[in-house]
Amino acid sequence: MKKKKFTPSHVKVLDSPPMLIICVVLVVALYIGCFTGLISNKTMRYLVQIFLYITMGEMWNLLSGYAGMTSLGQQLYIGLAGYSIAMATSPKFGLPLFGALLLGAGICVVVSLFMSLILFRLEGMYFSIATLVAAEAFSMWFFSWDFVGKGAGLTIRVSPYPKIQEICVLALTICVVALVLVYCLLRTRVGLGLTAMRDDITAASSVGVNIFSHKLLVYVIAAFFIALSGGIFFVNKGTIYPDSGFDISWTISMVFIAIIGGTGTMSGPIIGAIIYVFLNEKLADFPGWSNIILGAITILVILFLPNGIMGTLQKKLHFEIFSSKRFSFKLKKPSKASEKPSA
Repeated sequence: MKKKKFTPSHVKVLDSPPMLIICVVLVVALYIGCFTGLISNKTMRYLVQIFLYITMGEMWNLLSGYAGMTSLGQQLYIGLAGYSIAMATSPKFGLPLFGALLLGAGICVVVSLFMSLILFRLEGMYFSIATLVAAEAFSMWFFSWDFVGKGAGLTIRVSPYPKIQEICVLALTICVVALVLVYCLLRTRVGLGLTAMRDDITAASSVGVNIFSHKLLVYVIAAFFIALSGGIFFVNKGTIYPDSGFDISWTISMVFIAIIGGTGTMSGPIIGAIIYVFLNEKLADFPGWSNIILGAITILVILFLPNGIMGTLQKKLHFEIFSSKRFSFKLKKPSKASEKPSA
């Protein structure tokens, strides 16, 4: 009897109405818990971090895991958004929080459009290094810029200052919007073009994929949502400095989240963000060892689980949560004819 092999048509895709209902119920429960105070302030502080890291991890995953654009300089937009919000909410300008967040994200979109003209001329590791150099250049500029207080940093003076419940609701909303947007985007022809670019950019171009427009779209989307996430982080913190806003540890955390959870999967960054926040809290008392331990965990995952936690589980168990494929396939029982032994 021939041994049955699994093909893409045998992968069970978990994006049916019951799964969507479970996700909606979970989100609604989180909103109710935040608004009514059923969730404690301490728990909400953890949730804020998880929601924002999910957003940033998903955006980095969109860039690298789906489009093949491995950026090491996304901290540029976190620092830029943080400083924009600090300046916009100062007594001199007095913008409300929501307006300041949109302004900061808008500035990052404009900067990303400008940076794309330079960065998109490069590919592979040259693109990665160029993004890192750009972020470091902005960091040095802000260190010496009198208008933003040089290295002394700025205090965010939102009036009235949002409570942790409001920050948690805002972080959850941005997280949900980012996840839905990425899911819908990847199931369009643009999503097919992105995966084609990732696998072979020359072949993708030869079959009609507009490389520049596809790169520009995901790069701008990532800059926008990473800026919103970074802005909320610093609103929650209350202050921003050049070495914290433009710190490469932001991108390291995104890389860790995507690799641990599984690049090229929708659910990977969610699992990765939860694990990262948990480890980050547990290792807070060991500042000298935390990065070493996180790096060691990343190396072990790359060696033994090269597809990440969710990627490995999906590959071994033949399922996929919220598939990015345009067409879903369900498990089919083998026909009687296929079960007959070959002559």
